Amino acid sequence: MSDWNAQTITEFRANEGKVGGVFEGAPIVLLHHRGRKCGREFVSPVMYLPNETDSDSIYVFATSGGAPTSPDWYFNLTAAGAASVERGTEAYQATVRELPDAERDRIYAEQARRFPGFAEYERQTAGIRTIPVLELSRV
Repeated sequence: MSDWNAQTITEFRANEGKVGGVFEGAPIVLLHHRGRKCGREFVSPVMYLPNETDSDSIYVFATSGGAPTSPDWYFNLTAAGAASVERGTEAYQATVRELPDAERDRIYAEQARRFPGFAEYERQTAGIRTIPVLELSRV
């Protein structure tokens, strides 16, 4: 795990799900997932968008900071179809569903409206890949 991830996870847990720095004020969750090849457990801090019509669902974005490939956590979650989520002070199990085209576009556009860095990630990956959006629903 990178030092940045470790520091973010520590700060998240010490401050009831809030972090500072570049993510101050942004909604963050910790995703627990198993490596699809190695079987080890990983924890990845990611921004999320609440589902406005279902408080038991959130959306996460496999931006990888605009890299040409999706992050490992995306492949691990889609392979497993499930994850554990730490959100604020609670932890729960969730199912994973990748959003199809039009739904994905609508949700991603809303995230980019709220957090313009997401529009930049999409610009960086244009013609290379479409950034996946996953819906995590509490079990």
